[in-house]
Amino acid sequence: MNQENRWLLPAGIDELLPDAAWAVEGLRRRVLDLFRAWGYGLVVPPMVEYVESLLIHPGDDLDLSTLKVIDQLTGRLMGIRADMTPQMARIDAHSLGHTEPTRLCYLGTVLHAMPGGFAGSRAPMQVGAELFGHAGIESDREILSLLLDTLAVVGINDVWLDLGHVGIFRELMAQAQFEADEETEFFALLQRKAMPEIQVFLAARKLTPSLAAMLHALAELHGEGVETLERARTVLADAGDGVVLALDNLSELARLVLASGSGVKLHVDLAELRGYHYHTGMVFAAYVPGHRQAIARGGRYDGIGEAFGRARPATGFSADVRALLDLMHADTKIDGSAAQAMYQHTYLAPVLDSEEPGYSELLALVRGLRAKGCRVIQALPGDNGQDESLGDCALAMGCTHRIEPDMTHGNEFWKICEI
Repeated sequence: MNQENRWLLPAGIDELLPDAAWAVEGLRRRVLDLFRAWGYGLVVPPMVEYVESLLIHPGDDLDLSTLKVIDQLTGRLMGIRADMTPQMARIDAHSLGHTEPTRLCYLGTVLHAMPGGFAGSRAPMQVGAELFGHAGIESDREILSLLLDTLAVVGINDVWLDLGHVGIFRELMAQAQFEADEETEFFALLQRKAMPEIQVFLAARKLTPSLAAMLHALAELHGEGVETLERARTVLADAGDGVVLALDNLSELARLVLASGSGVKLHVDLAELRGYHYHTGMVFAAYVPGHRQAIARGGRYDGIGEAFGRARPATGFSADVRALLDLMHADTKIDGSAAQAMYQHTYLAPVLDSEEPGYSELLALVRGLRAKGCRVIQALPGDNGQDESLGDCALAMGCTHRIEPDMTHGNEFWKICEI
């Protein structure tokens, strides 16, 4: 490289000049303030770690995306992070080690060995939220709700949300008992929705007519959310309890999206298996018209901390800050020097289904508190005996107040009590 072109940057590597950098900072603060209002703790993991910590699923795409270097102090192989989720799993399992559900958020640059993702960047600024330690549908609902709020707070309204569930494919594969190479081949055909090849592949295997029909139909189970899920219940009626439970979860999440008032359009695709070797349950991706790449992705990945000796359930999502900035509506853009809200109190709120009495009043109360800059954490039932020791868990999560039913007016009214 001579003196005339030494200013050139590597392909897919860019820089932010003052106007763009201030705009990114404004968006960064807005998103992190939202996460804090939901009770998520900010962590800043290192840019470089030993590859054993970063590549907790050997052989997956993350290995190919990770740039490796030799540590001159130890001679060990290190990697420059290409995704921050494995780092979140390490922090939850090792650095924190909490027993109650743990909410973490992060924002930082990652580096990819090859261009990819939004705008072909090799160094996206990744922002995300992860919820560890709860296996129920309530935590999936929380993560999906937080994603919708994130898109709303940055003014991205014209969104298609693609929703799926890798558990359905896993259950059918268990019934089919394919060899590893057969499963890999069928997986590839399913991703391409290559119907003639799928038919030939299935005809060559010894499968019951019912199972073969369900596997063949899997590639066609995509379309408008509610209608596709209703069709899936009919087509996959003989698939077993695991598939029924997965469809129940998807139906509840679909109701959440449609009842959110965000205007997000819902698409269901049961053959879309993003991160199949990584995710264990529901998966989702947010798209906007005119862009082929997703602007946000997420899902459930139970057991991700197993590599660190602590296989807790987990769910979360991530997005690229600069991609969000490019798509922001002009009316919602803010100056990066806008003041941050002050957080003096943290409230613990119960979780209700949208059809339960008092849901609308509770939702309005929670949104009002968050709009004032207060932190509101939703209590998750089930794990760690939270229903029996809610007060202890509230204190462990740093809550100062609790939202409870006001029995003097019935369950449709709520009061705030100091803990």
